[in-house]
Amino acid sequence: MVRKALLLVVVATLCWALPASGALAAAQDTGQAASQADGRVAFIGVPGLHWDDLDPAITPHLWRLAGQSGLGSVSVKTLGTVTCPHDGWLTVSAGVRSAVGHGCGLPPEPAPQGAGATVPGFADLLGERDGTYAGTLGEAVHAAGQCTAAVGRGAALALADRKGSVDLYAADPAGLTDWSRCKVVAVDVDELISPYLTDGRLPKEPDALGPARREQAVRAADAEVGAALARIPADAEVVLAGIGDHGSVPHLRVVMWKRPGAAGAFVGTTSTRREDIVILPDIAPTVLTAAGVAIPPTVIGSPWALGRTAGLDEAAADLRRADLAGTTVRLTTGVFFTAFAISQVVFYVIAYLLLARRRRPMAVGVVALGLASVPVSTYLVNLLPWARADQPAMALVGGVVGLAGLILLAAMAGPWRRHPLGPPAVVAGVTAAVLVGDLLTGTPLQFNSLMGYTAVVGGRYHGLANIPFALLATAVLMVTAVAADHLVRAGRRRLAVTIVATLGVAAMLLAGWPGIGSDFGGVIAFVPGIAVTALLVAGKRVSPAKLAGFCVLGGLAVSVIAVLDHLRPPASQTHLGRFVGQVIEGTFLPMIGRKLGAMLNTMLSPNLMPIVIVGLAFLVFALLRPGQASAGLLPQAFARAPMLRAGLIGALVSGVVGMLVNDSGTAVLSMVVALAVPLVLYAGLRLPEQTQPLGGEPAGPGEPGRSGEPGRSGEPAPLADPVPGKA
Repeated sequence: MVRKALLLVVVATLCWALPASGALAAAQDTGQAASQADGRVAFIGVPGLHWDDLDPAITPHLWRLAGQSGLGSVSVKTLGTVTCPHDGWLTVSAGVRSAVGHGCGLPPEPAPQGAGATVPGFADLLGERDGTYAGTLGEAVHAAGQCTAAVGRGAALALADRKGSVDLYAADPAGLTDWSRCKVVAVDVDELISPYLTDGRLPKEPDALGPARREQAVRAADAEVGAALARIPADAEVVLAGIGDHGSVPHLRVVMWKRPGAAGAFVGTTSTRREDIVILPDIAPTVLTAAGVAIPPTVIGSPWALGRTAGLDEAAADLRRADLAGTTVRLTTGVFFTAFAISQVVFYVIAYLLLARRRRPMAVGVVALGLASVPVSTYLVNLLPWARADQPAMALVGGVVGLAGLILLAAMAGPWRRHPLGPPAVVAGVTAAVLVGDLLTGTPLQFNSLMGYTAVVGGRYHGLANIPFALLATAVLMVTAVAADHLVRAGRRRLAVTIVATLGVAAMLLAGWPGIGSDFGGVIAFVPGIAVTALLVAGKRVSPAKLAGFCVLGGLAVSVIAVLDHLRPPASQTHLGRFVGQVIEGTFLPMIGRKLGAMLNTMLSPNLMPIVIVGLAFLVFALLRPGQASAGLLPQAFARAPMLRAGLIGALVSGVVGMLVNDSGTAVLSMVVALAVPLVLYAGLRLPEQTQPLGGEPAGPGEPGRSGEPGRSGEPAPLADPVPGKA
């Protein structure tokens, strides 16, 4: 009966969540259908343009266009930290993230060829690993029997076919005499980016221009946009995007989409599952859809869609704030992780010195719980309006510290504090509940968080990221282990195994389900962690062969999920389904290579490796040399609460496997250690100094039971609430 009830909860949860995750996909399909009317489309690329630049007085043409358009931001991430204009235009051309390492500059000047032009070196471009799909947009337009018209060097690169040619070309708007001949037009407005160039390259500094020169460049770009808008046919859709960065700090850039019914709406896409953010590869399918041209299967982006509506001033303010939040998180993350790593190292050193003297100070346990409360606080802080503060970085960090303190207070102040496993269960339970709730509501808490992700960085835009996965897996396994400990002591081991397996599988499905968690590697890593914990709770041994089999089972589980996602319409697929398509086409190896390289690079991280090394070293040494390292508290804790050991081992298994199969690498294992080890340490400090397993055979005559009383036959030894120094 209990199993059926738990299964019903899982099914109901998924049924509730899937319609929400498909809302943007439905809007996507509607928007795509509305644009299939073989119309005209003009794409205007303005590298370097972000929402802080727009002002009714300084940029009248852009402001007027904004009032007629759907509005959003574009994450211009390609393959590096910042995106050069050349690579931005190349990504539009290819429909996939592309970068060829030609330096951070502008595209080459096209060579005239009759009324059109040819992009120099295009054949060499196709030979580059990350330039393979250059010309996809222009080739698709030509295959549909239409011509292409380009204004400016970047526009020529965007619309060139696989031979590097465009049909009509002019260096500036005035030079293109016939704007109505081709239904697909692209315009490169480089006035905002050109003043930054030194010897044809962008400098590696945040912003090389002062405010006055920046405003002058923005005015020039606005004038060029106005000149193009005056010539674009009135019945054409206008797609405008800031397609590159202007310095060493990435930003979200401007998106406008002028089409019938778009005014006042936000622009999003199923690629990001966000109602106001698109990515560069989305531009090609948006242009093709507007022109009534079929989207090539190699394109990974999705056409834009319209979302909720807002006034121009409100929308612009929201989009400016989104860029501020993203850049603040990006610039603060390194300092935050460094401080967190130092705190972990200092804590374990002090804990070792105190415990090696055979002391059991509860201050160590309190600090351990406080450190374990920090990760979930990095998500909860997004419930606060920290981005509106005068000093957003200070408000962000201060909010995290304050919330961690509140979680610690809740863990230590409630009635559960009397149970040695109560406070750790509260911290783990809050972590699990927050992350599950976040998944079911579209991940608003992970987005723009210190231990989550941001569109400015552009690694992930929705779903469960690698660090939150590590925290979710650890929290779920530790909470279920605590529950299992209680049930096993009550003689209900089978129910304990059922709860571990059922809740673990439910969390795993949420983590990997397309449109909810959409986490590929997380499923692979979660399955062996659940299986190991369940086996240990059942009193079974875990052999290397069984562990390998569980890892294979995880791979099979995520493969099934990915194939099911691939069977959905392309507009509804997540990166899981698109990866299956890449495997079928044989184009997945470059992506795998990049992820493997990213994983290996984390092994050298000065912020992550110390957490792994010092946390695991403390744990191992405390087990192997308990008399020297921990006054025997960890072995005693595992002897008195063996299910705690099961949860810890399962979490570590998920962490190690997750480290190997995710591009975040060490970050996964470091977060498992940062959450699990402090919880176990606290429990060890609070558990009675007895070796008899709780729920095992009763204490014999003369053996101490609770409060020193002889054990009473037939009663399991209960968890005590020892007073430090009197246990």
